[in-house]
Amino acid sequence: MLSSIRRALSQDPNRLSVPADLNDLPQLGRVLPPIDPADLVSRFERELEKVAASPHRLQSRSEIGPLLSRILQRDRAGGVVLSRNPLLARLGLTSILSSLEIPSWAWPAGPSQADDGTDAAPASGPSYRERCFSAAAGVTGLHFALAESGSLVLTSALEGAQLSSLAPPIHIAFYLRSQVVETLEEVLRGLSTSGRGSSENYDGRSVVFVTGTSRTADIEQILIRGVHGPREVHAVLVEESCLAATD
Repeated sequence: MLSSIRRALSQDPNRLSVPADLNDLPQLGRVLPPIDPADLVSRFERELEKVAASPHRLQSRSEIGPLLSRILQRDRAGGVVLSRNPLLARLGLTSILSSLEIPSWAWPAGPSQADDGTDAAPASGPSYRERCFSAAAGVTGLHFALAESGSLVLTSALEGAQLSSLAPPIHIAFYLRSQVVETLEEVLRGLSTSGRGSSENYDGRSVVFVTGTSRTADIEQILIRGVHGPREVHAVLVEESCLAATD
C-alpha cells in the first residue's frame, strides 16, 4: 500500500513542493462572519451552550461561594483540585472552598495553601496527580476564550499540570472579559507572543482546546458524556467589579 502511494506521488514531483516564500500564498480570508466586539462574550456563551457547557457570570466575590455550592451539590466530599493560574489566587478560592468545608489541593505540591501562605491540608497523603483522578472537580483559569466556537484554551504555562481540566468529572474555568477573542487566528497569534522566555515562541509544554463536555457514541451510536473527560464544563466570567472587591 505504501509503495503504491510513493509511486503515485512520484508521478508529480511538484505536488509536495512548498513555496519558498509563504507570504506569496493568497490570504485564506474569513471562515465565519465577523463578530461585533461588543457581542464577543455573549457569542462565546451561546456557543458554549451549544456544546453542552454552562456559562456563568460573577459581579461580586460574594457570588463565588453559592455558585460553587450549586455546581458541587452532588459531591462536595470529593474535593477540588486547583491549577496554579494566578486568577484563582486573586479570587481567594482556597478560603472560599474552606468556608464551604470543601477540601482543595493546588498545583504543584499536594495540598493547597491558604491565603496567608500556610498549608490548608496536611502535606502527607495522595499526590496531586492522584487527587486529580479522585476529585469531584477541577478548577482552572484560561489563556483565551474563543468566541467563534465556544472553546476554552488552556496552557501549561498558566495552569501547570493540565490534569485538573481533564481528569475530574467537573471542570470549572474562570476567565476575564479581556481574554475573550474572536478567532482561532487571534489565539495562535496570542500564543506566539506570550512566551516568558521569548518574544516569538510560546514556552509552555502544552496547549489544550476544550470545546464542550467529553462525549462518545462509539457503542451503538448512543451518546454518552464524561467517558474520556469531564461530563460537566462550567465557564465563569469574572467581571471587573468582582476583581475590585477582591483587590
